[in-house]
Amino acid sequence: MKLQNKVAFITGARRGIGRAIALKFAQEGADVVLVARSAPEELAQEIQSLGRRALPLAVDVADASACEAAIKQAVSEFGKIDILVNNAGITDDGLLLRMKLEQWQRVLDVNLSGTFYCTKAAVRPMLKGEGGRIINITSVVGQMGNAGQANYAASKAGIIGFTKSIARELGSRGITCNAIAPGFITTDMTAELGEEAKAGLIGNIPLGSLGEAEDIAEAAAFLASDGARYITGQVLNVDGGMVM
Repeated sequence: MKLQNKVAFITGARRGIGRAIALKFAQEGADVVLVARSAPEELAQEIQSLGRRALPLAVDVADASACEAAIKQAVSEFGKIDILVNNAGITDDGLLLRMKLEQWQRVLDVNLSGTFYCTKAAVRPMLKGEGGRIINITSVVGQMGNAGQANYAASKAGIIGFTKSIARELGSRGITCNAIAPGFITTDMTAELGEEAKAGLIGNIPLGSLGEAEDIAEAAAFLASDGARYITGQVLNVDGGMVM
C-alpha cells in the first residue's frame, strides 16, 4: 500500500472528487481527516470498515480560524499530517455584468482563500515532521477560462499560481506541492446537465467521455506517494485531453 501509515487531511470530502480521494487513500493505507461543511460521518464509517482511522470534521474553509482549529485537532488525534488535499470548492456562475459582489467574493473565499488557510496551518506540523505532500485541486477552467465563470476561473487560476509559489518556498524543507486540474468529471453537478449539454462537452474531449472521480483519486494517490518524491510545482491535467 503506497500510503501505509500516512495521515491525510482532505477538504471537500463529503462527495464527488473529495470522497473518491478519501476512499482511495484509505485503500492505500492512510488514515484520513475528512473535512466538509457538515461532518461526513457516513464516509468516516465506511473508511473505518476498511480498517483505517477516520476523523470527520465540520469546517467552513472560508474561515481561517476554523481551518487552523481543524488542523490542530487532526494533529492532536493522529500526531501528524503527511498529506494535505485542498479540494473544497464551490461555483456560483453568472455573466460578468450580472455577477454580484457576493458571488465573486464567496467563490474566491472558499476556493482560493480556503486553500491558503488550510495550507498555512498544515505546513507547521509538516515542518516539524518529515516533510509532506500538498495537493491542490484546480480545474481546466483555471487554464482556459469559461464564459459565465469569471469568479470560478479566477479562483482556480489563483490556485495554480499559489501551488507553484509554495513549491518553490517549501521544496528545500521536504514538502512538495502540486495541483491536479480535472476536466469535466461525472459528479452531482454534471448529472444535472441535459443530454444535449453533455454531448456538447464530450465533443471537446479527445478521449470521448466524461471522467470519473476515481480518475482524480488515482492521480492524487500517485502525487501523495513516494513515487512522486521528485515532482513539485506541477499541474497534472486529468481531462481526457481537453487542454494540451
